[in-house]
Amino acid sequence: MSELAFEDYSVGDVLTGEPITVSRDDIVAFARQFDFQPFHLDEAAAETTFAGRLIASGWHTAALGMRLLQQGPFRGGSSLGAPGIDELRWLAPVLPGDTLTVSLTITGLRDSSTKPGLGFVNAQLALQNGRDQTVMTQRFTFMLARAGTQPLPPRPVTIGEPASVAEPDEGEILPFLRDLEIGATRDLGAYAFDAEAIIAFAKAYDPQAFHLDDAAARRTHFGGLCASGWHTAGAYMNRLLTTRARDAAFTAERGPVPETGPSPGFSNMRWIRPVYAGDTIRFATKLTDKRASGSRPGWGLAFARNTGVNQRDEPVFAFDSTVFMQWAPS
Repeated sequence: MSELAFEDYSVGDVLTGEPITVSRDDIVAFARQFDFQPFHLDEAAAETTFAGRLIASGWHTAALGMRLLQQGPFRGGSSLGAPGIDELRWLAPVLPGDTLTVSLTITGLRDSSTKPGLGFVNAQLALQNGRDQTVMTQRFTFMLARAGTQPLPPRPVTIGEPASVAEPDEGEILPFLRDLEIGATRDLGAYAFDAEAIIAFAKAYDPQAFHLDDAAARRTHFGGLCASGWHTAGAYMNRLLTTRARDAAFTAERGPVPETGPSPGFSNMRWIRPVYAGDTIRFATKLTDKRASGSRPGWGLAFARNTGVNQRDEPVFAFDSTVFMQWAPS
């Protein structure tokens, strides 16, 4: 892999790369692991949902954006990581057979105020399909070393095997959005990250050195094999849907179950600490606001703060989400 340097980029640069085509099998395989909603899994089931047809998970689209970024504008090299995503918008669904291309625009450059030789690159990423539609935009920052500077020293890290995780068996009532109280919080349970899964995700979507090989990762400032930030986000979605399925079964025994639709995007995603092989992350979601939809009768928008902490209760992940949800019984 070629080394990336802060000096490789200038404000106003627009960088592109080779396209990739997304198959139905790609969409379903990702969904089965991370985002197993009906409209990502099966055409017939999708017809009766909010989406109306089989579409790719937004998290899949974001992960594909990372793959296109790494093989195109990053030229197969590795950055020093990204502190997070300021804003991401899913503007159009990705369909089976779509061909996606990436465009990366450099919007700002600044030196680190605390770590000499380290710089921050502000960028705007856009994904387009073959119909000249922009399907996703993303504002984010990534970190690079200045050319010729000494690399940051590896941090001390213990890499191990994750503890076994027992799936909770309790359920909670799922209220319709109209009745859901602001501040309501749901523990989503834990997700264990092992080396094999981290490497498999990285090979498919984020092939940077510190996600691919423990020996290579130990030579970086991360100090050990760590998960792609999009792997962490996918794990959050897995836990959200697993918990919701348990709650939906509990609710169905007592009354109607509200439907949930797609998300237009999110903001303020922060990867606060690396998630290392052997870590177990516990996720939670808290409703922060809600409103009835003016364009889709019977539906509303739920706004939530979503978080993840590791086995030492250290925050590792957070973001603000927006999701369509059934407002009241029809």
